[in-house]
Amino acid sequence: MNVSPDLILDIASWISFALGAFFLIVGAFGMIRLPDFWSRLHAAGVIDTLGAELIVLGMLFQAGFTIVAVKLLLIGAFVFLTSPTGTHAVANAAFVAGLRPLGLTRDDTGGTKTDKGA
Repeated sequence: MNVSPDLILDIASWISFALGAFFLIVGAFGMIRLPDFWSRLHAAGVIDTLGAELIVLGMLFQAGFTIVAVKLLLIGAFVFLTSPTGTHAVANAAFVAGLRPLGLTRDDTGGTKTDKGA
């Protein structure tokens, strides 16, 4: 049986599209169902980065060796670098503003401690 390279690229791109869509949907449900800001932020940051990268990878398979592929690689690199950085900036701003994860409070010296040990 002779399988064409185009068929293999189509299968690889659709698998990448399907996995990317799956991770984006899981992230969307995580944003709704998770209990606190920190868990929701984790779902948004990690899952959206992975989902977006897989979708860009699927488009890269479809583009072939063209200038479009170079542009998609640059978009993928941009998303790979900026999405976690943006998530970290939001998390840092929330922590500095006084929003704490469940079970964590601020003590008198400005540091943090857990409620269980205090």
